[in-house]
Amino acid sequence: MELVAGCYEQVLFGFAVHLEPKASGDHEKWTPAADFTHHAHTASVSAVAVSSRFVVTGSKDETIHIYDMKKKIDHGALVHHNGTITCLKFHGNRHLISGAEDGLICVWDAKKWECLKSMKAHRGHVTFLSIHPSGKLALSVGTDKTLRTWNLVEGRSAFIKNIKQNAHIVEWSPRGEKYVVVILNKIDVYQLDTASVSGTVTNEKRVSSVRFLSESLLAVAGDEEFVRFFDCDSLVCLSQFKAHENRVKDMFTFETPEHHIIVTASSDGFIKMWKLKEDKGVLPSLLCEVNTNARLTCVAVWLDRVTDTKESLLPAVEPPPVSKQEQSKRNKKESGCEVQEEERQLKPDMKKCGLTGDSNKPTKGSSLLSTKKRKTVEMLEKKKRKKKKI
Repeated sequence: MELVAGCYEQVLFGFAVHLEPKASGDHEKWTPAADFTHHAHTASVSAVAVSSRFVVTGSKDETIHIYDMKKKIDHGALVHHNGTITCLKFHGNRHLISGAEDGLICVWDAKKWECLKSMKAHRGHVTFLSIHPSGKLALSVGTDKTLRTWNLVEGRSAFIKNIKQNAHIVEWSPRGEKYVVVILNKIDVYQLDTASVSGTVTNEKRVSSVRFLSESLLAVAGDEEFVRFFDCDSLVCLSQFKAHENRVKDMFTFETPEHHIIVTASSDGFIKMWKLKEDKGVLPSLLCEVNTNARLTCVAVWLDRVTDTKESLLPAVEPPPVSKQEQSKRNKKESGCEVQEEERQLKPDMKKCGLTGDSNKPTKGSSLLSTKKRKTVEMLEKKKRKKKKI
C-alpha cells in the first residue's frame, strides 16, 4: 500500500507502507518509507483520489494531474476546469468525477481520460461532492447555499434543496441509506427515504473531514487535534482521541482482512495510521507515522490490488458528433499532445461531452495532455514569436 498526500507546497508525497512481522510473531509492524515526491502542480494541491491503478490530484492551478502507480510515471493532465479543483471522486475504476470553483461537475472516462459529461452544477463554487454506492446518484454542495441531487444515468439535476447556508462537505453512508451535510461545525444527518434531516451532530470546532466507518458510525475531524466518533442514530459522541499536535486536515479509511484503518493528515506535517477497535469506546492504536515537514491538505491510500472486474454503473456516454471542419481545427491546435497509456499511443479526443449547448463550439481541453509535450509545444510557440519579431 502507498500513503499519498498533497500539501500547500505544491508537492505530492508517496510513502510505501511495509508490513513486517515482529520478532514475537504476534503482531505486524507497519513501516512507512519515502517512495516519491512529485512536483507537477504550480499551486497548492487541493484534492486527491485513488483507483486500483491511478492517483489523481487537483490543484489551485486549475488542473488535474494523473499518476500511474503501476508504472510510477506522470500520466498527464486534465485541463477542462476554470478554477480551483475542490473535489475528486472515483467510482469503481472506470469513472472519475471532478468539481471545481467554476461551478462545473465533470464526469471522466478513466480509461481514455475523456470528458463524458460537463454539468453546470452550482451558481457559485462546487465545494464538495459524493457518489452514491450504486453509482446512479451523486450529491453536491456549493457556495450558492444549495444541496443538489444528480441523476448520473441521465446526466441531469434531479433535485435542488435550499439549505440557507454554504455547506462544505457532503457524504453518503456505505449502503447509501443516509447522508450527512456539514455546515461549519454542524453535521446534519439526512435519511434517503424522506430526504429530510433526522438529527444534527455538533462538533466543537469547524469540521474539516468526515468518514463513515459503518452505516451509523461517523468519524469526524475538525480544526483541532482530536478525532471524534459519533453515532448517527443516537447522535451521541461515543469517544474521541488526540490524533495530532495541530488541526487535522483530512482523513481516509479502508479495511484489510484483519483491520479497519483510519489515516489522518495534519497541519503539523504528520501522516498517521490508526487501527480501530471493534469496541469504539476503546481508543484506536497507532500503527505508524511519518513526518513530511509540509503543510498537508489532503490524504489517501493507494492499495495495490487486482483491478476490480465490476465496472461502474455510470453509463459510458458517447460524445456528440463534431463537424469535420471543426475537428480538423482542433486536431491542428492539439497536434503533438499525445500521451502513452499502457504502451499505446492515444490521440486526445477534443469532442465536448456536455449536456447542453452547441457541440461544435471548441472547449478548453477536455482531454489528456502530456506534461512534457505541453511544455515542448509552449517552447516552440515562444521561439516562433521571437522569429516573427526579428
